[in-house]
Amino acid sequence: MTAVAGMNFSIDTWDPGYGSSMEAEELGRSQAEVELDVEVPEDEWAPIDPSPVTPPEAVLFVDGVRRIDARVWIDDPAGTNSASIGICASYAAGVVCCCEGQAHVVGTDVRRGLFTVAPQADDIETPAGLYTAYRAAPKDDKPLPVVLSSALQEQLALVEEETAVRARTASHVRGDLLVVDGPLRGRAHLERAVGFIKSHQTTYLPGELNAMVGALGPHQRTPVFLMGTTWVRHSWYLRLPSVGGPPWSGVVRVEAAPHLGRAEVAGLANLTQSVLGRFASVAYKDSRAPQNLYPIAGLERDLRHRLGDQQFVYRALRLAASR
Repeated sequence: MTAVAGMNFSIDTWDPGYGSSMEAEELGRSQAEVELDVEVPEDEWAPIDPSPVTPPEAVLFVDGVRRIDARVWIDDPAGTNSASIGICASYAAGVVCCCEGQAHVVGTDVRRGLFTVAPQADDIETPAGLYTAYRAAPKDDKPLPVVLSSALQEQLALVEEETAVRARTASHVRGDLLVVDGPLRGRAHLERAVGFIKSHQTTYLPGELNAMVGALGPHQRTPVFLMGTTWVRHSWYLRLPSVGGPPWSGVVRVEAAPHLGRAEVAGLANLTQSVLGRFASVAYKDSRAPQNLYPIAGLERDLRHRLGDQQFVYRALRLAASR
């Protein structure tokens, strides 16, 4: 924090290209129904210090990446001189296992797809691989680009889940913790799993409790609360170790399945306090520190490499279109 002409201000450590760790210009109070008395009564809410826990044998980090390779126009076969737009995308999911003092990739899956609302869409065979056609339903209340992006994200989430299940099946350990980069939606049935949300666009807690989040110390967390929007989940805020910055610097939100009992979800929250901070990045190594955990950052780099050269893929699509 720096003082200039009597004004105190802080610089967000995140790379501006990624937005902000807390999108203040868009931040609004969520309409989610929140139950605060899950772990402790609301009037007893206070920062919770780490407690002794038995560490898992391994921590599995799940993440996925996506890339738009080209936008395509699909002609109407009826000859009406009209066409429907679609996107050709490459996407990949992977799992990193952190155990015995080392990290190693234990599973990846790379796919390509054509996403469109055109009913006549078909797979596209290219020298770079097959683009499987996925037909999305148009929505009156959503722009077409949003519909197509959502369809792509849905397929990516499915691949992330499948990759995580395969990795766990083949794992050499059984006492693990599965960390999904992003919301846990659609994956809450996975055992010993948490969702890891790095940035914040919405506040979920009442004003005085929301202010408490900004006052958390390193490794401290809020009590667990239950919230419901279009889906229900347990959640808590946790501050990773960080140096200075705005009040919410280093704060992440963690999600867990709604069916967990009080003791089980509190134990999972305590475990994240002990585990996640060990993987927090630092600003001189990562422009999204400390929230962009090292295993996730490394996995993202590996997966983007596996997507292949973008120019080669684009030329392959142009070649397929000219046949």
